[in-house]
Amino acid sequence: MKITANEIRVGMLLEYKNDLWEVLKTQHVKPGKGGAFAQVEMKSINKNTKLNERFRSSETIEKASVEENKFNYSYDDERNYYFINTKSFEQVEIRKNIVGEKGSMLKENLEVTISFHNDDPIMVQLPNQVSCKIQMTDAALKGQTVSSSYKPATLDNGVKIQVPPFIEIGDEVLIDTRTFEYVKKI
Repeated sequence: MKITANEIRVGMLLEYKNDLWEVLKTQHVKPGKGGAFAQVEMKSINKNTKLNERFRSSETIEKASVEENKFNYSYDDERNYYFINTKSFEQVEIRKNIVGEKGSMLKENLEVTISFHNDDPIMVQLPNQVSCKIQMTDAALKGQTVSSSYKPATLDNGVKIQVPPFIEIGDEVLIDTRTFEYVKKI
């Protein structure tokens, strides 16, 4: 489906220069002289490279047709993650390099959204927040100001984050899967 440069949004998938690109940033620029354009930063889904492009406002770009389905995480091995469709019980395996660092947040039966392009899985989207247990953290020091003092902590999945001083070992916390940051204590 063709769209104009003004319709490009963050998170969209575009077919451009014989590759599939995810839009990371977009900015509409209207200079004092000349025509308006969209400055777009994109990341290649297949090659994992970045590209900055300028598209004139009147230019059209091909938006990739993507099918999204809900799956539950099942297990992983050395190279792949395995997911099961809860309706059809079909199993899908996805290479670990496609999932990337988000794979450390996967827990058994976690519901994720998998995007398919031409029947190939291209992206796994986790829920925005996942609950994790604090496995290790330092003791809070008395007298520290609460506003800006965070301390390091290790989650039960091995991910290291910063948490407020009142968080202790064994506490259950919500983590933002997009930024790997502490959200709140449960």
